[in-house]
Amino acid sequence: MRAGDIPLAIVTQNEHVQWLSGARFRDALSAAAMLTAEGRLTLFAPSKEPPFAVADEVVVFEAKSLSTIRNDQAAQYSAAVLEHLRADSPSRIGCEYSSFPQHLAASVDVELIDVEPQLFKLRRRKERDELHLLRRAIEATGAMYGRAREIVAPGVSELTVFNELQAVAVEVLGEPLTATGNDYACAARGGPPRDRRAEAGELYILDLGPAYRGYFADNCRTLAVGQEPTTLQQQAWEQCTRVFPLVESSVRPGASCRELFERAKAILDESLPWKFNHHLGHGIGLAPHEAPHPNPFWDEQFAEGDVVAIEPGLYHEELRAGIRLENDYLVTADGVELLSDFPLEL
Repeated sequence: MRAGDIPLAIVTQNEHVQWLSGARFRDALSAAAMLTAEGRLTLFAPSKEPPFAVADEVVVFEAKSLSTIRNDQAAQYSAAVLEHLRADSPSRIGCEYSSFPQHLAASVDVELIDVEPQLFKLRRRKERDELHLLRRAIEATGAMYGRAREIVAPGVSELTVFNELQAVAVEVLGEPLTATGNDYACAARGGPPRDRRAEAGELYILDLGPAYRGYFADNCRTLAVGQEPTTLQQQAWEQCTRVFPLVESSVRPGASCRELFERAKAILDESLPWKFNHHLGHGIGLAPHEAPHPNPFWDEQFAEGDVVAIEPGLYHEELRAGIRLENDYLVTADGVELLSDFPLEL
């Protein structure tokens, strides 16, 4: 902010409010935060002061009326923000262009500067408290896979698998999840659970991403249903696992995300006609997909503090229907730390 001559920034996305203040609000509620270049933070909280917030001042606005959630929360917090701005409104204000409310934009005669790209860039480096939450979410994922290995068998319903795994995660974390995860469809590349039962010989891709207090894990394991994997399934598994030593030997601050993708794709393309046709992974944090991007559509470098999910996969009908494996890594000063150290086997 100082370098860009931005004396004040106002953020209105709940993820950015949480990142700045530590206060997390559920999806049905809105919030805002105002940060000065001197480091003073004002939190605009819905309905009541949160139990925890790192803020110099907390201003409560009306987000509910007699317990009914209001639909005009943006107007309510905007009025509270404008009241604060009247005393000393700067000539330039940083904001998130994608979500800055018109209630504010139309009411201030200032130059608005988009600071959203900088916010996403700063969010890449996970601080100690963020790593604690991510590790807890990943721990819950490991317990979910432990339970999956006990119950995945011919005849099990995808809905039963979903319900059982969610229950395990809630027990581990001791509270409801803030997100449930990704893929629970058997003999498919992905998708939500269906009213369908697994069959012997199929592969069950379980791409799980429970979120704990707003922070997303993202792991994937593939299980063989009801029997030892076929020779072809085992070969596909072995090809996917070759990517992880590449990651662990080559990723460090400054390494190219695009180059990692290309090197991993070369390994997986040795198995054509089995297909690898998606990204190699993505960062995780307050969003399920964020930087860094091991993806040819981005040209980025890994940085210390990144937490990244790496997910090689191979898909083909003869595999019934494919394999995806996914590990989470923390990028350290001189390499990576594996955060999802639980079994990979089919």
